[in-house]
Amino acid sequence: MEFRTDILGEPYEAVDLPLAADEEGEVLATLVRRRAAAPGDGAGPSRRAVLYVHGFVDYFFQTHLADFYTERGYDFYALDLRKYGRSLRPHHSPNFVRTLDAYDEELDEAVRIVREVDGHDLLLVNGHSTGGLVTALWAHRRAGQGVVDGLFLNSPFLSMPAGSLVRTLGAPAVDALGRLAGTRRLPMPPAPHYVHSLHRDFRGAWEFDLALKPAEGFGVYAAWLAAIQQGHRRVRRGLDIDVPVLLMAATASSTATRWDAALHRTDAVLRADDIAALGPRLGRHVTTVRVEDGVHDLVLSADEPRARVFRELDRWMAAYLPDPVRG
Repeated sequence: MEFRTDILGEPYEAVDLPLAADEEGEVLATLVRRRAAAPGDGAGPSRRAVLYVHGFVDYFFQTHLADFYTERGYDFYALDLRKYGRSLRPHHSPNFVRTLDAYDEELDEAVRIVREVDGHDLLLVNGHSTGGLVTALWAHRRAGQGVVDGLFLNSPFLSMPAGSLVRTLGAPAVDALGRLAGTRRLPMPPAPHYVHSLHRDFRGAWEFDLALKPAEGFGVYAAWLAAIQQGHRRVRRGLDIDVPVLLMAATASSTATRWDAALHRTDAVLRADDIAALGPRLGRHVTTVRVEDGVHDLVLSADEPRARVFRELDRWMAAYLPDPVRG
C-alpha cells in the first residue's frame, strides 16, 4: 500500500482502498492522510488520529479543519466514500448506494489502516451531514469493539427536511421505488444556492472543485433515498453509541428557493431543530451545541460562528479525549 501526493498537494497524501465490486463494476474509496507536525521535544509520532467523513455531493477539501486537528497533535485522515469525490469513476452513478451498511467496508478498512498500520491508539471520527448519519450508524454497529473513542457530528443528516406527516406518508412509496427501480433518478428542483453561498466564484469565500461538489448536485437515486430513510428510522428507534458524542447544529434553517443573504447564516440544507432534537437518541453520552449564524457545514461558516465551532470542539476534546500519547 503506497500513498501518493493528494490532489490538495503536500502535505496531503492519498491511497485507494479497493472494495468489493457492485452492480456497476469496480468500486473503491480514497483515504487521505496528513501527519501532525513532530513535537519539538523529540518524542515519537502521534498516537492519536481523527477520521473525517464528508457529506452528500461532497468530498474532503476543508484544509483549515485539518489544520485545527494537526495543531493539536492529531494525525488527520479523511475518507472519500465510494462514488464520491476522489473515488468517483466514469462508470459510477454518483453517490449511489443501496444500503448505508455498505459503507462499513471502507470505514472498517480505513480504521484498520489508522490503527494497525499507522499505529494510533486513539481515534476520533468526525462526520458531516450524510457522513454524520453514516458514521453514527457504523459506530452503533461497532459498539463494544473499541474501534472508535469519540464522535463529532457536524450537522448530521438525521432526518429529512420535511414534516413528520410527509415523511411518514412518503416512506412506503420511497421504499418500494428503491426496491423496484433503485437506479431511477428522482425529479428534484435545482438548488444551487447553498454551494453558491460557499464558493468564492459565486457569493462565498471558499475554494473547492465544482466538478466534485457541483452547485446543481448529481441527482438523487431512489435506492439511495430509501437507504437514507432506513437509516433515519434506525436513529428514531434509538442507537447505542458507547463513546462520547459531540453534535453541533446551527440555530436556524432556511428554505430559500432563490438567493437570500440568510444563506450565509443559516442551515440551508437540513432542519437544524430536528437534528438537535434527535441527538439524545444516538447514545447515552451526547453533548449538543447550537451555533448561532452557522451554515450547514459549520466549519465553512463566517469567521465568528466558525471560531465558536472550533472553541467548542477544542473544549469537548480536552474534556472527553485523553491527552496526546507519543511513543
